[in-house]
Amino acid sequence: IISGGPGRDGIPAIDDPQFLRVSDADLAAREPVVTIEIDGAEPRAYPIRYLTWHEIVNDEVAGIPIAVTFCPLCNSGITFDRRVAQGVLSFGVSGKLRNSDMIMYDRETESWWQQFTGEAIVGDMTGTQLKMIPAQMVAWKDFKAAFPDGRVLSTNGRNYGRNPYAGYDSSARPFLFLDTPDPRLASTDRVLGYFSGDTAIAYPLSILAEENVIEDAI
Repeated sequence: IISGGPGRDGIPAIDDPQFLRVSDADLAAREPVVTIEIDGAEPRAYPIRYLTWHEIVNDEVAGIPIAVTFCPLCNSGITFDRRVAQGVLSFGVSGKLRNSDMIMYDRETESWWQQFTGEAIVGDMTGTQLKMIPAQMVAWKDFKAAFPDGRVLSTNGRNYGRNPYAGYDSSARPFLFLDTPDPRLASTDRVLGYFSGDTAIAYPLSILAEENVIEDAI
């Protein structure tokens, strides 16, 4: 566990998210968004361009408290149920990294959580696993077409046009990654990942772009 640069809450989580109607949003057609669809609530889109500057949105959808999280260093957009046996947690950005992935902290117990897995790794909650909520990362035009009555996270007047990690995807080595990179793929190659129990499989997007569909048995 090492410092990522900014201190605790130096990257501020969003705790009171505001939303716009799809028809009122001004996003580029191919702009990526994390989408959440839970029965009983309008579908919601969280633009990656906004999440890059906040990394966590503490939200509630259909009565379920959720945390929409994104680590720009891993391109991992993962949504968690914020409920655990001890109650409802709210999350912030600790400013720490582990394996070049964001470490979140919860404000209730001060425990630290690995964003990529949703597991508490330091503190009273160590070993606790957050439940993941199905989410997709799609182009804005696809969300807009599928859910014309949906909602999209508002900028609240802020300009999110600049990418603070410009050039990162083409770097030879991930930022502040101290372990030995796996030689099977370039470290910053993007993959579709699946894991359940002890099984974990990565499907490179470069192959998916050619094949479109991969049939597999797990």
